[in-house]
Amino acid sequence: MKKITFVFLTFFALSQLSAQETENYTQQKNYKEWVRIAPKFEDSFFQTKEARRIGDNVLLYQQTTGGWPKNIYMPAELDKKAYAAVLKDQKNVNESTIDNNATTTEIQYLARLFQATQDNKYKEAVLKGIQYLLDAQYPNGGWPQFYPRPTGYYIQITYNDNAMVRVLNQLREIYENKAPYTFLSDKIREQARTSFDKGIECILNTQVRQNGKLTVWCAQHDRETLEPCKARAYELPSLSGQESDNIVLLLLSLPSPSERIINSIEGSIEWFKRSEIKGLQKEFFTNSDGKKDYRMVPCENCPPLWARFYDLETNRPFFCDRDGVKRYDLSEIGIERRTGYSWYNSDGSKVLQKYEQWKKKLDKK
Repeated sequence: MKKITFVFLTFFALSQLSAQETENYTQQKNYKEWVRIAPKFEDSFFQTKEARRIGDNVLLYQQTTGGWPKNIYMPAELDKKAYAAVLKDQKNVNESTIDNNATTTEIQYLARLFQATQDNKYKEAVLKGIQYLLDAQYPNGGWPQFYPRPTGYYIQITYNDNAMVRVLNQLREIYENKAPYTFLSDKIREQARTSFDKGIECILNTQVRQNGKLTVWCAQHDRETLEPCKARAYELPSLSGQESDNIVLLLLSLPSPSERIINSIEGSIEWFKRSEIKGLQKEFFTNSDGKKDYRMVPCENCPPLWARFYDLETNRPFFCDRDGVKRYDLSEIGIERRTGYSWYNSDGSKVLQKYEQWKKKLDKK
């Protein structure tokens, strides 16, 4: 009965989504669906019993740190065994993270649920979640992927998968008193503003120079030296054509940018312009083993691409397998990493388009 109720209510609550998206959400028990769809619920949904049931799951998964673990499908119905396991894991503080949209998604959901219900248990969880974000920030303004994990690449400043940018955008919504955070105190908004400003300072301080010129950012930076650093075996220190996109978009969105921010933007845009890859596109095929694969082939009049990783010294795009060896052709790495990771993207075009709009506004001032 509960499953039927969830499908029924969700269908009407997500009227802004396509029928196919709604069907995918109700049928695919996948955390990616949760973090993608959760922000799109209509306000009316939060008046339902189903919204509260999901909200209580979100409360259950909140750890003693105030943060949440990642890769959790929050709408799942938990039996007694699963419920007990989650209670036990609340003390496993090493799982609290901002990776894969965790914590920021849950804070937003509970804030909207509190606005709809005025139930203080949701408000208290939001306050704990925000405090977790504030506690996790380093004095230099950066955030680690996991906090409070003591070792591993998880402790480095993390731009990977837009983890830090998502936190900054949420803090900005808080200090600007935007919905659903209008119930927060002036003190919290002031803390959010201070934290946001420190985060922007960290971004400026970690921007990589190549031959004396400002470029972009690595997916992660050393928490002490601020230098580009390694994460997983196939994620070597580099200039990232993937993670730098949303960093620049964040900087472009800042009102009244300082001269340093303007210089940062101009330097990153110059890098995006000279690093675009023209005349290349993906071609998908089925290999001799019957597996889906792809290769990069020449093309005419196709949109530009950017590689995920560029060499810090030469700015040459490179690729890497689980052996940690840098290679310069995608075909030289195995099919598992080639098809299981995003090596090229076209998001730089959005950055360049947004820059042109920003430049026109700036020139008018």
